[in-house]
Amino acid sequence: MLPLVPLVVGWMLVSKSTKPVQKRVNQHQTTAVAEPNLRPQNVTSLISSSLKAVKKFKDETLVPLFDDARSKYIQEISLDEEVLSEEQKAANQHFKFSIILFASTVASAMIYAPLVLLHIPFLLYLAFPFYKEGIRSLVVERRITTMLVDVILGMGALAYAPFKPPILIVGTAGALAMSYINKLVTKTKSGTRRNLTNLLGQQPQTVWVVQGDMEMEIPFEKVRIGDVVVIDAGMMIPVDGRIQKGVGSIDQHKLTGEAQPAEKGVGDAVFAATVVLSGKLYIEVEKTGEETAAAQIGHILNETTDFTSSVQVRGRDIADRAAAPTLALSALSLPWVGPDKALAILFSGVGYNMQILGPLSVLNFLQLLAHQGILIKDGRALEQVRDIDTVVFDKTGTLTLEQPHVGAIHRYNGYSEADILTYAAAAEHRQTHPIAKAIQLSADERQLSLPAIGDAAYEVGYGIKVHLDQKLIRVGSDRFMAMEGVDMPAELETAGKSAHDQGHSLVYVAIDGHLGGVLELRPTIRPEAKRIVETLGRRGIDMYIISGDHERPTRALAEDLGIDRYFAETLPEHKADLIDQLQTEGRSVCFVGDGINDSIALKKANVSVSLRGASTIATDTAQVILMDQTLNQLEELFVISEHFESNMQVNLYTTIVPGVMIIGGAFLGVVGYGAATVLFMGGLGAGVVNAVLPLFRAEEKSKGAARQPVH
Repeated sequence: MLPLVPLVVGWMLVSKSTKPVQKRVNQHQTTAVAEPNLRPQNVTSLISSSLKAVKKFKDETLVPLFDDARSKYIQEISLDEEVLSEEQKAANQHFKFSIILFASTVASAMIYAPLVLLHIPFLLYLAFPFYKEGIRSLVVERRITTMLVDVILGMGALAYAPFKPPILIVGTAGALAMSYINKLVTKTKSGTRRNLTNLLGQQPQTVWVVQGDMEMEIPFEKVRIGDVVVIDAGMMIPVDGRIQKGVGSIDQHKLTGEAQPAEKGVGDAVFAATVVLSGKLYIEVEKTGEETAAAQIGHILNETTDFTSSVQVRGRDIADRAAAPTLALSALSLPWVGPDKALAILFSGVGYNMQILGPLSVLNFLQLLAHQGILIKDGRALEQVRDIDTVVFDKTGTLTLEQPHVGAIHRYNGYSEADILTYAAAAEHRQTHPIAKAIQLSADERQLSLPAIGDAAYEVGYGIKVHLDQKLIRVGSDRFMAMEGVDMPAELETAGKSAHDQGHSLVYVAIDGHLGGVLELRPTIRPEAKRIVETLGRRGIDMYIISGDHERPTRALAEDLGIDRYFAETLPEHKADLIDQLQTEGRSVCFVGDGINDSIALKKANVSVSLRGASTIATDTAQVILMDQTLNQLEELFVISEHFESNMQVNLYTTIVPGVMIIGGAFLGVVGYGAATVLFMGGLGAGVVNAVLPLFRAEEKSKGAARQPVH
């Protein structure tokens, strides 16, 4: 059993370096018991101190580079805890085992070199998946890959090991590198998708339903077709159904893309994932759960081809292209310079390190972007951004803000604009929906003084009624005014139709039995939208607007922003068809959207972007999330993508140059397997420095800015 002691010690030391502080006393005692069996004792001490130094370096230097922003952002936008895929779990376990094997091999070599040979079965076990993949690529795919080179190199090293046991240290180091590559690659991919209910947003735990003459609260999962659920203002509708009683204003832009809230009454259809802005609705349930319209979008989303699944990691492609020439050169050199130099050529790894440096650069640039407020969930999107030549914007919620603004005030019966706005703001002061906020903001901007309203004078029904200054104030839609018997001027019919065609909402304000005025609410264009459009235009990027809204407001927005092309009144599935049409024309498309109705198009696009605070299904589907909830960082995404491309070019040089030197030196008879290892690792070290340098510089710049005195 003595030869297996290094393997056990390696396991103990690695476990010790990764477990919580409070458990270290017992582990130290266990190690102290085992130490007398090792010869000499200073071997264990040397390894232990080395591991402590590595851990200190990781905690003080590497962790700040790879921690913080990105993980924090992912947790913030997730409804569930982080979910690792089975591929990620397997890669993590494989990497841990490779660390133990490498530590044990090094310890064995330091104690007694022949002990290293006992690690061959463990090395074969660790390398088996890679050997299997290499053989499969040759037999099934009929192509020579870097995995096949690894198989031949590994077998050659094992055959050579009885004559030179320490060569296995290089083998275990290679297995460790391959495990690390696999861990990095899986980390740059998107994680497992969450449950469909979470994709659509957090479902309520309970709902109120009508049972006889009473309203009862029951668990949401017990709601059945035919039940009548009660939804108050400010609540999300959790089912598809028809209104049995009541009138309400419903915000359904995230589902349909319509900017203007929809007035719904008895007999009208309503849908899950929409929000009641005002009123109280009694809804007869027609569909629940996965049968709702919102959930059906989720089903289409899951069935849509995932663009990124066919994208291979760039480093593997580069290494694979060099595989066949490397094998040929090694075979050619064998009769001339012998097995040592032939193995050196196999170890040259022209382009091989890109498998490590590529993912490492990706991870560093993902952190760099996260510090800029840009969360990239799928690392493969980073490279695809540089190829984008077309950006397609959703209109409502992306180019426009959710909250509208008061654009005009129409006066009637001698009332002033200030009177009308004061009455409306006073009535809406307890409401939190976007229309109420727009009215309150307009009153604040005009510095109007709002009178206090007592609870007894406040009534919310189909609209809002308050008693103010001995007057009855009514605020609501034209439908509400008709129900209340308020006299409406004939010319308002024309004004109402014009406002609707332009995507504007009208809020009517009545004083006693007469109409005092009408507030015209218009969509608010994002303050940064025009600048972003101009910036992308200077980059030569074509832009489109796709909207489920009406044609006239979509056209007006496009003209205002200087975008020549737009599609209006587009259904969710047709948005994806338009993306597909642009891709068929040879375009590389970035789609920017925020609604449930955008999710299929988001998944179809080459690069998909959403904003933090958008619908859950949009932020889950999109590859890129702009965390400040604006479009401001969209330009920075393109800039950093260009820097990433330059960084990858330098990575390529650091892996090609040492490889060429190894091959040339081997043919000249001056570079053997050992020297090849040194050159290979030197190139890898230079590449690692280059990969982490951009984030390191950004961290130093951030620290420097923090140290600047505030004047």
